[in-house]
Amino acid sequence: MLIDITPLKISRDYRLLFFGQLISFFGTMMTFIVVPVQMYQLTGSSLYVGLLGAAEFVPMFFLAFIGGALADAVDRRKMLRVTEIGQTITTAILLGNALLPNPQIWVLFVAVAIHAGLAGLQRPSFEALIPKIVPLEYMSAVASLNSIRFEVGFIVSPIIGGLIIAKYGAALAYTIDLLTFTASLAAVWLIRAVPPPPDADRPNFESVKKGFRYAMSRQELLGTYVIDINAMFFGMPKALFPALAVGFGAGASVGFFYSAIAVGALVATFTSGWAQWVHRHGLMVTLAAAGWGVAITLFGFSNSLYPALFFLAVAGYFDMISGIFRQTIWNQTVPDHFRGRLAGIEMISFLTGPMLGDAESGVVAYFFSVKTSIISGGILTVVGTIILAVLLPKFIRYDGREGIKQKKLEEENRARMNTESKDLYY
Repeated sequence: MLIDITPLKISRDYRLLFFGQLISFFGTMMTFIVVPVQMYQLTGSSLYVGLLGAAEFVPMFFLAFIGGALADAVDRRKMLRVTEIGQTITTAILLGNALLPNPQIWVLFVAVAIHAGLAGLQRPSFEALIPKIVPLEYMSAVASLNSIRFEVGFIVSPIIGGLIIAKYGAALAYTIDLLTFTASLAAVWLIRAVPPPPDADRPNFESVKKGFRYAMSRQELLGTYVIDINAMFFGMPKALFPALAVGFGAGASVGFFYSAIAVGALVATFTSGWAQWVHRHGLMVTLAAAGWGVAITLFGFSNSLYPALFFLAVAGYFDMISGIFRQTIWNQTVPDHFRGRLAGIEMISFLTGPMLGDAESGVVAYFFSVKTSIISGGILTVVGTIILAVLLPKFIRYDGREGIKQKKLEEENRARMNTESKDLYY
């Protein structure tokens, strides 16, 4: 039942990435909650906080496709290096703005847009790198370990960040984030080169279309995208956390709202050993998404801090169960020559919901109320999940054992076709 740490034991490069990103992510998550809190302090509006997500969405959406194509055509290590440097510079911009006598709102919008665009370029290479440095049979373990890296940063860092910005201001939090980038920079400089497959498609618009057509042709992949987008678009209320904290009379506690989700996710991760024995991955993603919606609805009905945090933790548990099985489906089924492009699509599906969901929840709260925004979002999450499950029967029936077989068969067929083409040429 306990988490499997085999990937850390057998792969030097995965160890470097894991611990480098673990340290860096601590600082990144501090910035993640300090930016919306700083925006709320400057404007007093949840609508402006929600619009930060819209600012992030546009560059992420377009650059994730480009990042996916590049991840299939260039050394993935180089992509990690360039984007890590860019994100370090972006954090320095936020720090410089925070040190001004009158921090500028437009700088916050520009900085989060740049950071999201760089993440769109980086994540496909990071995701495409993992199946090359860790054997496929350990992908469930990798999903759990990656989630631990995420959750540790998301539990501790937001709490500290909320206290720092309440007592010392945003500049100190951005400084800590800037310092932690040294760990991730060191990791991406020490890992070995990971060149693209020898028969890789050139990075152009046609290669992007081929990856998109492949993703849309398989319900087991399509289901992971649309069910998560539905759950996060309607059911992710993080743009409302600064206003909620003030409403509960504890503005400095804003970090606890972010951390509560991660606490539930951490519980799911540390008890995730059972996941290796479950093969109906699509069904598990669907059930977990519905569970997220129910928990968010109950969170919306909460009238005091501690019940609210409890239901957020329950939501985080279901979100992590969904994430483990979605990542397992991706890593076990996508052929290597499509891995970068599909990782770009995965990133779009993973972030579209939360980013646009910020705007959606902010708009609903602006015209109605914070409570109405949360409750209606949770209910619509459940309804949308049921509708999508009915429309995607192959996703519900998906069996992970068959997915591995299909991936190996596709790669063998591609290798055989390439060999035959070379024989004909010579």
